[in-house]
Amino acid sequence: MAPVKSPDETEVVICGAGPVGLTAAALLAERGVEVVVVEQNPSTSDEPKAISIDDESLRVYQRAGIVEQVLPIVVPGTGTRYYDRHGTPLFQARGPQPFRVGYPFKNPFAQPDLERVLVKALAQLPNVSLRFGVEVTGFDQLTDSVRVHTRTDSGPATLDAAYVLGCDGGRSVTRLGQGIQMTGRSYPDVWLVADTLDDPHTERFAMHHGDPARPHVIVPGLNGRCRYEFRLFDGEGTPGEAPSFDLIRALVARYRDLAPTQVERAVNYRFNAVVADEWMLGRSFLLGDAAHMMPPFAGQGLNSGIRDAANLTWKIADVLTGRLAPSVLASYQREREGHVRATVRMSERMGRVVMTTSTSLARRRDTVVEQALGSEQGRAYLEEMRYRPPQRIREGLVLDADRHSGVGVTLGQPLVFDTVEHRVARLDDVLGPGWALIGVDVDERDWAAVEPVVAQLATTTAVFALGEYLPRTPRRILIDVDGAAAREFGSYAQQFVLIRPDRVVAAAWHPDRTTDTVATISTWTERASSHE
Repeated sequence: MAPVKSPDETEVVICGAGPVGLTAAALLAERGVEVVVVEQNPSTSDEPKAISIDDESLRVYQRAGIVEQVLPIVVPGTGTRYYDRHGTPLFQARGPQPFRVGYPFKNPFAQPDLERVLVKALAQLPNVSLRFGVEVTGFDQLTDSVRVHTRTDSGPATLDAAYVLGCDGGRSVTRLGQGIQMTGRSYPDVWLVADTLDDPHTERFAMHHGDPARPHVIVPGLNGRCRYEFRLFDGEGTPGEAPSFDLIRALVARYRDLAPTQVERAVNYRFNAVVADEWMLGRSFLLGDAAHMMPPFAGQGLNSGIRDAANLTWKIADVLTGRLAPSVLASYQREREGHVRATVRMSERMGRVVMTTSTSLARRRDTVVEQALGSEQGRAYLEEMRYRPPQRIREGLVLDADRHSGVGVTLGQPLVFDTVEHRVARLDDVLGPGWALIGVDVDERDWAAVEPVVAQLATTTAVFALGEYLPRTPRRILIDVDGAAAREFGSYAQQFVLIRPDRVVAAAWHPDRTTDTVATISTWTERASSHE
């Protein structure tokens, strides 16, 4: 055996080059962090696993500076249409406030396309190293770093990093190799997934058919791609085996003719609803399927992983620069776990109800939905997907979330006129990738007291004017152009609004509370002596 090489060093090692790992690398790289991505496979995956990316995830790619590369591979989607037990459309869930965050709500795509786009973008960055064909074999948690043990065709090697992100899927070595358990359950139902080519479907929405005799899902993609998912019954297939072409052809026959060359991928699988007990162990973290797995019926598996990356990466970047205390990294699991568990439960409920094989339950479901659609409130509940778990951070890197309803929520991304650049632009493009502090109709004299926050967090600063006037200030002014910005900032009148890099409102306060607020925020930035 070849001798182990002396440790290579970097700031962050990412285990796994799937969409979540590559997204985390892009976000870290954008903040100037040195990243090494290790992947045991020789290249990106050619299997179209994830097929739906939502508006929030596209906004994350905007933050990473690569959304223009991602948009060409997606179908600008219009939500999900649900059908009753007879195949009649019931309603279409399009989500609340279309384009609130700047992108279409739910967008079909092919995972191999996304991985190739992300790898191409990362390969052009000097602070990212992509290493395929590298197997991770173990970890040593050291005082101020993590030592990652790897194996390649050249033999064993080690890599030292300040932090390690485990984005290595459901069989995560990062999780299993460090003894972290998962809580939840696996389901006995077997589903056939077939990705087909040259498909006649041109819809820009997914279709969920609640036929108890054969529950199924159809998701048309780009350029004739289409995914079909069918519930299988006893004797039709077992998990992990490749389904026969004859079975696939018989199942899709009601929608299309099919030739063997038009099946891109087909597999039988069972889904899991499990969440890791620990998402942070020492200096290593779990993201995506390594941290949680859920049924596919809400289309939130990949998107939840991208939310993980969006929550964690800026914190790591700010800790590495000394802007934030290392202790804030413990907020990652506290901020994400509640929403993930609620999303897992929602996905389970949708599987039990929408994809039921019980004729009586399907009948009751259709009756309840039809009754709900008869009222304005019920229709809004279904079509605006108000049944989705709210994303509200109440503990972690937020201040007084229990007292202020506008704290812990994610700001939308309205168009604003920027008086510095003299242009209309999306909010995120104006604020940049870091922290931002916005004064909403506050007096110019009140800014002096918040200067410690501006200096500590290196915030972008701006004034937002709610009314039809132009404040006299040397600062950047953001002006509403279509009413959307006024809706976003209306509840913060005469307040300062501190916005995190992930666009969550960290704090909002009236100027008379600035002294106490600044003192509390300073605790986020104090470096503990053990980390000096």
